[in-house]
Amino acid sequence: MVSRRGLLKASMAGIGCLGLPSLLHATSGGLAGKRSSGKSVILLWMAGGPSQIDTIDPKPDRPPENRGPFGVTRTRLPGVLFCEHLPKLANIADRFSILRSVDCRHSNHEPNTVMQTANHKAEARTNPESEKYPAIGALVSKFHGPNHPAMPGYAAFMRSRSHLAFGGYAGKDHDPFLANDAARLPIYDLVGKDSGKMSVPARFGLPREVPVQRLDKRRSLLEKFDQVRAGAERNAEKGNSPLLTETGQKAMNLLLGGRVREALDMEREPASIRERYGPHLWCSQALLARRMVEAGCPFVTIDLSYHTASGTWDTHGDNIPPYGGISKGLKPLLPLFDHLITTLVDDLAQRGLLETTMIVAMGEFGRTPQLGTQGSTDGRNHWPYVMSMLMAGGGLHHGQVIGSSTRDGGNINDRPILPGDIAATIYHHFGIPLDSTYSDATNRPLHLLPDGGTPLREICG
Repeated sequence: MVSRRGLLKASMAGIGCLGLPSLLHATSGGLAGKRSSGKSVILLWMAGGPSQIDTIDPKPDRPPENRGPFGVTRTRLPGVLFCEHLPKLANIADRFSILRSVDCRHSNHEPNTVMQTANHKAEARTNPESEKYPAIGALVSKFHGPNHPAMPGYAAFMRSRSHLAFGGYAGKDHDPFLANDAARLPIYDLVGKDSGKMSVPARFGLPREVPVQRLDKRRSLLEKFDQVRAGAERNAEKGNSPLLTETGQKAMNLLLGGRVREALDMEREPASIRERYGPHLWCSQALLARRMVEAGCPFVTIDLSYHTASGTWDTHGDNIPPYGGISKGLKPLLPLFDHLITTLVDDLAQRGLLETTMIVAMGEFGRTPQLGTQGSTDGRNHWPYVMSMLMAGGGLHHGQVIGSSTRDGGNINDRPILPGDIAATIYHHFGIPLDSTYSDATNRPLHLLPDGGTPLREICG
């Protein structure tokens, strides 16, 4: 057996050369004193703000300049209509809760953080301190922790830094692990064109400056770890004190187990499942998100955007590139989203994971009820006064519409839903007490729900 000092040196050297410190850092806060619930959330972040009227809150009886260019389709829920370009979603609408009265006032984008933090102050255009407010995922990482000690507590497939909330006051330990840096994925340009190329995972790669000759030393390092692990297991069987601390054991798991790497290795998934999701970037990320959840990551965000600025769902009009308007900008996104979300829900259900995995699909706000904003023919501008969104899974009560908008889809008619209510529903799902507090770097106490919030009674029971 090597000495504790030797083990420490070996572990730090090995983890450093394999490019794992950020993963270790991202998960370190989720171990001590936390018991896994097995619960998880996948957030489908529709960066840019999807139009409520042209998706899941259509207004077919209104004038064309209000209702938009799309027809409607009936859903599995009596009397509930969706846009005609969401037929698969309509067919399993009874698995979803359709929220049509979300209040997004104070929300903006670049960065897109108010809805991801449930904090009105997390709006960078009015508050320079906005980036310090932690993401819901970061607080799940802090108060719940990973469902497996070798997985991060919060992960994300990020297109742009301005599309995602980070750890902030919760600490860098709870920044998202950027899964797109550790996975082989198709490369798309800013307007959604597939380049035909694949990304090279950098997160677990060897630094360029590391010479090939050092690989033999690393092989020796792994052999020493194998010896240490075997010795530690023998000690545990005899009831002796463990050789490794909890953090040290986790370091070994990260270095030797490769659990995250395996979860992000698409080739480990059966070809039939890969074909079912399809080769598109967003669909590949959805499959990998499912694999991350299955491996023990409790919160995964997918940044559904091609563009790195305000976001692909920011459909201001055909005369405002690169996003387009409703017909040319939004229309191509809807069949893709329709396939992605229904495939993900079906897959989770078939694998017995839908009861523990909650799906949340939303953007940062809705769009104006009138077409033709900013001199366009069919664009819609930002509209924070009402937004529609979807929830599914998590063992909650779905198959219903919660709230409604006015006849023109421009304001909340009844049952206002605040960002804090969405966050509270997520925290309730994880069993995190809603009166929890934490401290910033100056030991100032901060509340889990700074603007308040109540779990949605309709789905939480």
